[in-house]
Amino acid sequence: MPKTKELCKDIRDKIVDLHKAGMGYRTIGKQLCEKATTVGAIIRKWKKYKITENLPRSEAPCKISPRGASLILRKVRNEPRTTRQDLVNDLNRAGTTGSKKTISNTLRRQGLKSCSARKVPFLKPTHVKARLMFANDHLNDPEEEWEKVMWSDETKIELFGLNSTRHVWRKKNDEYNPKNTIPTVKHGGGNIILWGCFSAKGTGRLHHIVGRMDGAMYREILANNLLPSVRALKMGRGWVFQHDNDPKHTARATKEWLRRKHLKVLEWPSQSPDLNPIENLWRELKVRVAQRQPRNLKALEEICMEEWAKIPAAVCANLVKNYRKCLISVIANKGFCTKY
Repeated sequence: MPKTKELCKDIRDKIVDLHKAGMGYRTIGKQLCEKATTVGAIIRKWKKYKITENLPRSEAPCKISPRGASLILRKVRNEPRTTRQDLVNDLNRAGTTGSKKTISNTLRRQGLKSCSARKVPFLKPTHVKARLMFANDHLNDPEEEWEKVMWSDETKIELFGLNSTRHVWRKKNDEYNPKNTIPTVKHGGGNIILWGCFSAKGTGRLHHIVGRMDGAMYREILANNLLPSVRALKMGRGWVFQHDNDPKHTARATKEWLRRKHLKVLEWPSQSPDLNPIENLWRELKVRVAQRQPRNLKALEEICMEEWAKIPAAVCANLVKNYRKCLISVIANKGFCTKY
């Protein structure tokens, strides 16, 4: 027998009001077109609890004993990568039983669920220490100081990079309709490498890196793109250049070039992409490019250039304005990787 629809609170309150007026169960039921048994149940609950709302329902009893639940919780907290089958085996060795579904339900009650592990840069103790020192040293820097920084980095954009994450609205058994599918090719269809920079005043130039970049090519990119971007954005005097510790960036010839150009470089901790706000702009760019669905690498490069130039200066300014929150997150996570 199918479950009947519950009465709304207004109807329940009306039943109670009619009962207070002296009407019987059947009379109330006929007037409101409800069963007398339903009317009686609502009135009896009102007499006992003085409410008409649904009472909280009790959860189904846990099939795993408290000792077994403590065992799997302790194992998961110590080894988050453990599998449900491993937990089943641990319970069996402890003299109790439990299915994978029961284990999932038990862990879910404790606020734990199975999620994909995030991929983060490999951090050595020296990296963690340097990241924590950087965050503490710059935590109280005024916002005006970060507005003087020209952030830079390289990124790889694949031709069919973000398309695989899209969702579609479709009916059952209509999954292979061409309108509901995403075309893919082997090996992602190719990719391009881009160098870009930005400051609180907006995005700078975007450069397509052709071939393998070495120190000489990097210095040429800085000369032809970084310096014109600084002039175009009117950074003025006292601006600071940021780049990571890639060997091409820290090469002796590159350091000498920066010194000759009298550029002040922000001291940067290794393995710290989450500290560079340009990563948020790369994500913004990749989403915009995926929406336009380029069909070849030439179109991909053109669309990247167009969409990078369209990113509003307000977005850049907001990233710099909230940079202190990034430093706070690193400190709260004791120098380890954070979300970006």
